[in-house]
Amino acid sequence: MERGQHTLKVKEVADLVGVSVRTLHHYDEIGLLIPEETTESGYRIYSEENLETLQQILFFKELGFPLKKIKEIISSPSFDRHEALNLHRKMLVEKRNRLDQMIATVEKTLKHSKGEIQMSNKEKFEGFDFSRNPYEQEARERWGDKAVDKANAKVGKMSKEEKKDLEEAFNSIYRNLAAIRHLSPESEEAQAGIKEWFDFLNNMGDYSLDAFKGLGQMYVDDQRFTKNIDKFGEGLAQFMCETMAAFADKQR
Repeated sequence: MERGQHTLKVKEVADLVGVSVRTLHHYDEIGLLIPEETTESGYRIYSEENLETLQQILFFKELGFPLKKIKEIISSPSFDRHEALNLHRKMLVEKRNRLDQMIATVEKTLKHSKGEIQMSNKEKFEGFDFSRNPYEQEARERWGDKAVDKANAKVGKMSKEEKKDLEEAFNSIYRNLAAIRHLSPESEEAQAGIKEWFDFLNNMGDYSLDAFKGLGQMYVDDQRFTKNIDKFGEGLAQFMCETMAAFADKQR
């Protein structure tokens, strides 16, 4: 293919979009965004259609979708770009409305703290929405309703004290794993630590070895998970992913 007026090299795409060349290389390597052409000298050439696909990828990414899920969606024979754009618009408008409400709450709180206005307790929490778990739908798609419903039902029946104990047990497991994250994922200590996590999850729900391994992969595929897990120690998400995979494989 001759490089025409409507094709761009990888550096030109990176500058246009505001992503790194390394990111585009990664998208190519995982089959998410394959350039129209790769020259004999190794230059990646992107078409207008590639740019449209990249726009879709970035929309989904902005809404918190992991790269693996984005690839599944846009590679589906039933994927409709126009329909996806309508969905993006709807979700982004919802996100904007919620952020606008939270900004208004912050501004009112600043005035309240200066004594300029009075706020009710209800007003102090306008814009916050904890009624929906952003990961729940994805969990349902991966592992089915049964495991998620079982876990939700169990937590729902707990007292405040029991929920606090559960949170402390959760944090303890993560702290212990963070302390040994420098070890090999297949080491005895790492495997013992990850077994505690496996047992913890199965005490709450019903996680097969495949589901456990898939969950670990999500820890690195989904930056929301990575960010939260790595609060216990940088690199913990990657360590847990590898350790969970090794645990699942050894149990077969």
